[in-house]
Amino acid sequence: MQSASDRHEYPAHWEADVVLRDGGTARIRPITVDDAERLVSFYEQVSDESKYYRFFAPYPRLSAKDVHRFTHHDFVDRVGLAATVGGEFIATVRYDRIGADGMPASAPADEAEVAFLVQDAHQGRGVASALLEHIAAVARERDIRRFAAEVLPANTKMIKVFTDAGYTQQRSFEDGVVRLELDLEPTARSLAVQRAREQRAESHSVRRLLAPGSVAVFGTGRAPGGVGRSVLGNLRAAGFTGPLYAVNRAFPEDLKDIDGIPAHRSVREIAGPVDLGIVAVPAEDVPEVVRECGEHGVQGLVVLSAGYAESGPDGRERQRALVRHARAYGMRIIGPNAFGVINTSPQVRLNASLAPEMPRPGRIGLFAQSGAIGIALLSRLHRRGGGVTGTTGVSTFVSSGNRADVSGNDVLQYWYDDPDTDVALMYLESIGNPRKFTRLARRTAAVKPLVVVQGSGSAPQGHAVRATRLPHATVSALLRQAGVIRVDTITELVDAGLLLARQPLPTGPRVAILGNSESLGLLTYDACLSEGLRPLPPLDLTTEASADDFHAALARALADETCDAVVVTAIPAIGETSPSDAALAQALRSAAAAAPAKPVLVVHVELGGLAAALSAATSTAPRAGAGARTRDTTPPRTGAPAGAPAVEAPAGAHLIPAYPAAERAVRALAEAVKYGQWRREAADPGRVPAYDDIDEKGAARLIDGLLSRGQGLTLGTEETCELLGHYGVHPRRATPAPTPDEAACAAGALGYPVALKATAPHLRHRADLGGVRLDLADEEQLLRAYAELTELFGRPEEIRPVVQAMAPRGVDTVVRAVIDPAAGAVLSFGLAGAASQLLGDMAHRLVPVTDRDATSLIRSIRTAPLLFGWRGAAPVDTPALEELLLRVSRLVDDHPEVVAVTLEPVVVARHGVSVLGASVRLAPPPARDDLGPRTLPAY
Repeated sequence: MQSASDRHEYPAHWEADVVLRDGGTARIRPITVDDAERLVSFYEQVSDESKYYRFFAPYPRLSAKDVHRFTHHDFVDRVGLAATVGGEFIATVRYDRIGADGMPASAPADEAEVAFLVQDAHQGRGVASALLEHIAAVARERDIRRFAAEVLPANTKMIKVFTDAGYTQQRSFEDGVVRLELDLEPTARSLAVQRAREQRAESHSVRRLLAPGSVAVFGTGRAPGGVGRSVLGNLRAAGFTGPLYAVNRAFPEDLKDIDGIPAHRSVREIAGPVDLGIVAVPAEDVPEVVRECGEHGVQGLVVLSAGYAESGPDGRERQRALVRHARAYGMRIIGPNAFGVINTSPQVRLNASLAPEMPRPGRIGLFAQSGAIGIALLSRLHRRGGGVTGTTGVSTFVSSGNRADVSGNDVLQYWYDDPDTDVALMYLESIGNPRKFTRLARRTAAVKPLVVVQGSGSAPQGHAVRATRLPHATVSALLRQAGVIRVDTITELVDAGLLLARQPLPTGPRVAILGNSESLGLLTYDACLSEGLRPLPPLDLTTEASADDFHAALARALADETCDAVVVTAIPAIGETSPSDAALAQALRSAAAAAPAKPVLVVHVELGGLAAALSAATSTAPRAGAGARTRDTTPPRTGAPAGAPAVEAPAGAHLIPAYPAAERAVRALAEAVKYGQWRREAADPGRVPAYDDIDEKGAARLIDGLLSRGQGLTLGTEETCELLGHYGVHPRRATPAPTPDEAACAAGALGYPVALKATAPHLRHRADLGGVRLDLADEEQLLRAYAELTELFGRPEEIRPVVQAMAPRGVDTVVRAVIDPAAGAVLSFGLAGAASQLLGDMAHRLVPVTDRDATSLIRSIRTAPLLFGWRGAAPVDTPALEELLLRVSRLVDDHPEVVAVTLEPVVVARHGVSVLGASVRLAPPPARDDLGPRTLPAY
């Protein structure tokens, strides 16, 4: 298939798996000379009408000349791509480069004619839209800037493919034909269209796995026990609403059912459709199951089988083959080595997992890669009492195992518009595509909370992840920038999830504290201070407080305009007036329900009954009448803690999360406060300013010329200054001074005072070592400083001295930008020296940076007060610093060839900034980037 072309080698990097509109997959690849039979077979299955639309005349069959033309390409001026399922063509697209006269041409002609043909059975699946994205990316790679297409007016589907793509286009009509011309430069609209299609397709692909109409379990044993038999039992016990099938090729021919579920030796024996296959057979038997499922039309697989990448190199190759095999049939996979999936919707009731009990229905979506972590999370959310007390519920649960195909990114796409999920909790041991994850997280967090525990940075053996050069802390900072609520433990994950699922977001950091324990109130007060909140003085109701006293105090606190949230502390009390758990819970719920705009939390000590009453022993669903779907609220068998009464809340009760420790409640509240602030700021993310003096085309010409010398290079001083100058960044020149006389000559040309610096790698930016002499007022001081440097550090050729004009005094900072292969372009800022190098006090933002991003960036470091007049010092020119950050961001965003920029030091004075050192590294840009066509990862 991958034979050599007429002029260029087969472009393997054009191959891609894509998700189509209906959630199925297809493979897009270049058409080669080996595809003649596939092309003929494909054409025979196309209707006469579609053929007429393609060729503008009856065209019943392809001639030998046609077949040769459509399979022989040079991959430059003539390119053909095919979308395949099961190895067979379902659609094709091709372009032919043309000149101004419309005749075949070669570069530098930058226009091409494009034409599509989609098999009728696959029309409406978004195949043509996906092919247009990919053929446009190929054309841009080959320096083609425009597509021209001629379409019959009756071919409205193809006209819509072009007009809906979002590219700048022109449309004309002559000789009975619609002529469309598309500018292939991506636009904001084309990118928005592409990402909206990506979301819909990937969301639908996950929906097919979580809401199947029918399920078959492969590897079901005849005897109780075993993975397959256990999952089948869990599906049956959960009350799955569709047909179930047990499949095992070892079944006797006369076996008709297993526990009343139809039994079959092969999926081929099942008369009806099978939407989801649960695979629990040995790894060596999985390929046969995949083949049978693909031929039967199964839509997706959950592979529980182990023995893949987690077992070593051979297993990794087996895993890659599994993904290729499944995608070839249009199927997506959860796993392998997965724990399973759960959907508590009453319309589905799917427990295709190893969890023996169905979680209580609720509004929390849960994703974990590890089965062990998934069990721990389900257990925490399932039980009442202990840890975070109270009851919560799950909408959907996915444990992806090795996540060879479906990943957290796909599940985020599903949760984004899932009406049954209000809060998303994710435990990520690794992030396969941080760039995409932060993009999806930002969009999801704008509409519903996303809480994440991120692994330590070392991926488990079974996970294939892109290499990243960014420290773990930097990736965490980028996630927070995207609106992710980053926590460190499973306990904190559940704590935050309970609060966000049950209570509104606080509008500020002001916290009222009230309760019947003075010491517990003070402990809560101190916890608020340590988390950066602004607590009001605690109100002690004393241990004699009744339920009515709690109700009145909470109502007053919620009505107070100086309060944004309330923490209620409660300890057991003894006495005739002490409220029962049920009475106290009812008092708090009724007061909170009267003021639903502010969150309420309870800190309790050994009050199992109160926790159960507050949580209402129901779910995290909104109150009745809020327009949300109601769900089954049958308590699980795990029940309440021993001795706790089963208190049920009345309809419409206001659910309040309860915590066994003040620190845990306050930490969850602090995360909610920060997330609420992010949501308000995200409504106005700022803009990327346009500077009139930026010469983007001049910089592009310079970069092209420099890269013509080699694949990657670090620019010299003159080249660095020239490139940065195109973006309005002008480093101060440093003149080499290999001798004292040349140093004096350079200083005379620059004008005194000057600085003398040693620039050897071990001395650069190390003023603390004495390698820098400042404010040298005349030649005598300069020569004395030169002699001191050479005496201390070695000969001039070893220390590489330079002379530089003095900059105004200010705060030394450092600005860096780097293109990370996994996270994309990242802009970083900090103070120069020990603050950034020793303490790691750097802040980071994803490029492109907006004006609001730049403002927050310089205020995000711990040493930021030094820029704003700390201890009576004069504030420096932070607006000029923000402008510098924005210009560097524009440079790396406009030119992906700029893979690293370092400005150090950048002296920020009272008026203006001075860039005293700069370095730039160039490298050829990747063939595809985040603006490229939709593709599934190929690990």
